[in-house]
Amino acid sequence: MARLPASRAQAADEGSIEGFLHMMRAERGASHNTISAYAADLREISAFLAAHCTTFLSCSRQNLEAFFTDRAESGLAANSAARKLSCLKRFTQFLVAEGLCAEDPARLIDGVKGRRSLPATLSIAEVDLLLDSAHEAAASAASSAGRRALRLACLLELLYGTGLRVSELVSLPRSALRGDRMMLTVKGKGGRERILPLNQKARDILDKWIEATRPPESSATEPKWLFPSWGEEGHLTRQKFARDLKTLGARIGIDEERLSPHVLRHAFATHLLDRGVDLRVLQTLLGHADISTTQIYTHVMEDRLRQTVFDFHPLSERAELKKAD
Repeated sequence: MARLPASRAQAADEGSIEGFLHMMRAERGASHNTISAYAADLREISAFLAAHCTTFLSCSRQNLEAFFTDRAESGLAANSAARKLSCLKRFTQFLVAEGLCAEDPARLIDGVKGRRSLPATLSIAEVDLLLDSAHEAAASAASSAGRRALRLACLLELLYGTGLRVSELVSLPRSALRGDRMMLTVKGKGGRERILPLNQKARDILDKWIEATRPPESSATEPKWLFPSWGEEGHLTRQKFARDLKTLGARIGIDEERLSPHVLRHAFATHLLDRGVDLRVLQTLLGHADISTTQIYTHVMEDRLRQTVFDFHPLSERAELKKAD
């Protein structure tokens, strides 16, 4: 195939990228954030290929490997490279399935091993301080400030009490709440539904929030969202929640670099595992499709497992008896 000018090469790729993104939205139920990440990664690779006068439909494995070599030399982290390669392989598989490519140029590219860092978390004492401070603010503030404080306290109880993703939390519809408030129905990644139990503190603060946001009797309809907003999406944004959380943390002395909605999800997982919750149960609660994603939390089990062996293994008992002799 003739070598294309860079501008024409990128334009040639755009249609197949859009087709792939449409498929991921319509058939796989990919989230807005996932689609945005895929689009950015594929267009970055497309620009590299275009600079070498080729396209996704005509490139070789060597062209694609050259991209990852170039990015590694530029300091791209292994985790980021692994994510880009995963995206690329999904895309080239799509091209083959659609009959746009006879062979998959990415099929034989070796996986890039990302180093999975331990998730940041908070101690139970820090979470207690955070929740207590949020409740105190909700009880003492007045008017609109009181409503915002109540919303934050409700968000924190739900987040730490269920381990929801922040995107799932802020976009909860009111219909997610069952009549008795005992359970919460959540639609997560890929359109997968899961049902999460609510503890008593979460139910109590939810009752207060529902009452505070109940429309007047003259209104014909209730709000669609549990945490409504005047913004474009109609519900509270992740960014606004994160800012409110950091403000609260700064007020009680928790460094904002250590605090985010995602950190509270990590705390939920870490504290449950530390108390002996089965990894498969935690996988269901977190909404992970693959148990390998949940296994990043097993670092908290190491001390407990080691102590279990020391306490109960026969060899440990024999060692202690020899010491006593």
